[in-house]
Amino acid sequence: MATNFSVKKLSDQHLLGNYKRFPIAISKGKGMYVWDESGNKYLDFVAGIAVDSLGHCHPEVVKAIKKQVGTLMHVSNLYHIPPQAELARELTRSCFADKAFFCNSGTEANEAAIKLARKVMFDRGQKKRIEIVTTLASFHGRTLGALSATGQEKMKVGFGPMLPGFKHVPFADIKAMEKAITSKTCAVMIEPLQGETGVNTASKSYFQNLRKLCNKKKVLLILDEVQTGMGRTGQLFAHQGMKIKPDIMTLAKGLGGGMPIGAMLTTDELGASLGPGTHGTTFGGNPLACAAALAVTKIVSSKTFLKQVSSKGDFFQDELKKLGKRYPVIKQIRGEGLMIGVDLTLPSPAIAGECLKHKALVNAIAPNTLRFIPPLIVTRQDISKLITILEKSISKVMKETGSS
Repeated sequence: MATNFSVKKLSDQHLLGNYKRFPIAISKGKGMYVWDESGNKYLDFVAGIAVDSLGHCHPEVVKAIKKQVGTLMHVSNLYHIPPQAELARELTRSCFADKAFFCNSGTEANEAAIKLARKVMFDRGQKKRIEIVTTLASFHGRTLGALSATGQEKMKVGFGPMLPGFKHVPFADIKAMEKAITSKTCAVMIEPLQGETGVNTASKSYFQNLRKLCNKKKVLLILDEVQTGMGRTGQLFAHQGMKIKPDIMTLAKGLGGGMPIGAMLTTDELGASLGPGTHGTTFGGNPLACAAALAVTKIVSSKTFLKQVSSKGDFFQDELKKLGKRYPVIKQIRGEGLMIGVDLTLPSPAIAGECLKHKALVNAIAPNTLRFIPPLIVTRQDISKLITILEKSISKVMKETGSS
């Protein structure tokens, strides 16, 4: 019979060591909870890194997958695929876009966006416009193009040279952005909230001014909504709360509710630049992933569902602020909806480790920052339980470190 120890031993023997894993082997999930191979039950506030948007094994998603897996799993994009077409319809009718391209991950979606932006300018006869301006502390993926776009030098060490044509400016600095845009710029690529470096936020006015700047400079605006999209912020797409429209948007993570799928959405005009043979994928948009994503989309696009996400996010932040009054080691709380970052004076990995002992999964996204990205089905009771565990964990780490 498998145990946490036996699975860890097997992983250590046969898997690359590129992940720093907790010493548990998760083998089952249901709703807000997961179980490890030793039978321990955990409250999950990581959600597969914002992927399990409807919790683990949501009945409607499971139903859609079971039906599809017994019908058709893969045929390739040489043929029309019913669930793919239906998913494209549901997504485009919910936002600015007219057309969708499906792939397997957020990285792939961003690679497609980069290629589209450059190809649009090429087709317009502006072949020198190949540069893309992104932001410092951003994260757009780990393949070479997306990594080149990412504004974190530490992630690039040993993998150079990066692809040319990318500039990085401070997040939420409109003057720096304007200065960086030149006659060689084809697009600006940015996250509505920077998820992988601590849930960094910018004002609505910043994004509104950014949209105006892109219009003025005649450059495309690419919004990376891989983490913020599909209801995470209390809007179906985060930019909708900012009252702006991008030219290109990328999605992944929560789109499939646990199934791997990514998407790039754009307008008819821009999408025309990617004709037959210009871009593609073998597995992208396969019937199985699209069936799951279609089930997710129909649930999270409900106005009632989205209002509940906003309400629960407000409750979560209020409870964290109350905790902060009791424990001054909590320095800042920020975020939107159910995407929340908390800065502390304590080491966040130590707190995450204590939470694990108390049977809760939380994410130490930076040395002194916790990120909370629970399934969107989380209840107020779940949040209150997590707050209790977090308080115990903070108290323990404070004693161990002599903090006050």
